[in-house]
Amino acid sequence: MPAPRFLSDTFCPSRAKRERRKEARPGELLEAALDLFVAKGFAATRSEEVAARAGVSKGTLFLYFPSKEELFKAVIVENLSGRFKEWNQEFAEFEGSTAEMLRYCMRIWWERVGSTKASGLTKLMLSEGNNFPELADFYRQEVVRPGHALLRKILKRGIDSGEFAPIDVDHAIYAVIAPMIFLMLWKHSAAICVDAQSNIEPERYLEVQAELVLNGFLAAKGKAS
Repeated sequence: MPAPRFLSDTFCPSRAKRERRKEARPGELLEAALDLFVAKGFAATRSEEVAARAGVSKGTLFLYFPSKEELFKAVIVENLSGRFKEWNQEFAEFEGSTAEMLRYCMRIWWERVGSTKASGLTKLMLSEGNNFPELADFYRQEVVRPGHALLRKILKRGIDSGEFAPIDVDHAIYAVIAPMIFLMLWKHSAAICVDAQSNIEPERYLEVQAELVLNGFLAAKGKAS
């Protein structure tokens, strides 16, 4: 038999508000942590800053995330690695050509990750990963390996279907990854990697890069369609 519900459980707005607030806290903490990690880096971000930004005490933060390292890992899962299930499902259900799939992959990456704050996490790992080997290993396991595996599937699909020429897939994936890394560095490094007169349009840049990649991947008789 379920436990009886008292009037105070049903008609106490303040209690209901507290419960909703408690449920929202992990998400608020992760959002605050993402903002600070991207803006300041991992080493420079203090746990109390994250707690203050989320409007809770440092003790409350540690109830949900026992250390700054665990908080950072949760931010990675929330914003990056947690998306691979969805992306792999999209790959499995995609009905167009592999050339269309590769264009879609690069475009949708920019829309969902590259153009968002989450892209700053990759720049952070590039700049600080050597100083935090445990976090670097976690990032490789949760983000790099699944991302590479998905790109291998895409290129292998094209080779198996005869759309792409046979190629060393393990190395070819970096031809797709490199433009994405460039965009993240451009976005989060004050455009230092381009001259002051350049006006890069990320969507157009990825379109051009996709065509360059495809013209190298396609078999001699094929054309991007």
